[in-house]
Amino acid sequence: MKSNALKSIKIPTDWAVETVLPIEFQGRELVLEAHAFQGDSDEEQIMVLIHRGPGAEPGTVPVVRVHSGCVTGDIFHSLRCDCYQQLQAALKVITHEPLGAIIYVPYHEGRGIGLFKKIQAYALQDEGLDTIEANIGVGAPIDSRDYRLAARVLIDLGMNDIKLLSNNPAKEHALKALGIRIVERVPIVIPPNKFNRRYLDTKRARMAHKI
Repeated sequence: MKSNALKSIKIPTDWAVETVLPIEFQGRELVLEAHAFQGDSDEEQIMVLIHRGPGAEPGTVPVVRVHSGCVTGDIFHSLRCDCYQQLQAALKVITHEPLGAIIYVPYHEGRGIGLFKKIQAYALQDEGLDTIEANIGVGAPIDSRDYRLAARVLIDLGMNDIKLLSNNPAKEHALKALGIRIVERVPIVIPPNKFNRRYLDTKRARMAHKI
């Protein structure tokens, strides 16, 4: 059942394409389904990687990671956040499940504020602010991510019921409000390092992340 909130999204008739994507992961060669989706604006694009194992049958509930794109973490393996480690952990989980998917949302960079403002906020963190204070300091929301297109993608893929791989209750609540049934929230906990300890502490203490 689609949420009324999804009706405001304008979807082009050619909004989805798919192919196969062979990847190297932890010394293994894997072939995943790759789907791309185009939203109403040019920047609203989502990529989905799906693993279907031999145990996947009709009715199998997929394990799903809705992952916000992070140039500094996902590409350059920044230690200021845990994004790269979470993405790698998610890939490990979904490729060992009968059915798993990563919904990769590039335009969610910096919790939706974009790369430039994220680096601005980093500079304020260098002066002692936490991530929430720094976002406010650059005139940005604490978290401006919109999950409507991600929910629309899940519904299009027939993944109305999912096991959500996340520590973030706000993400869980947002997807539920958009018509996605979360049958289980699966934690994805990454040990802190000296560079991201305060970042993770802020997530837990001020954003109610279950870490």
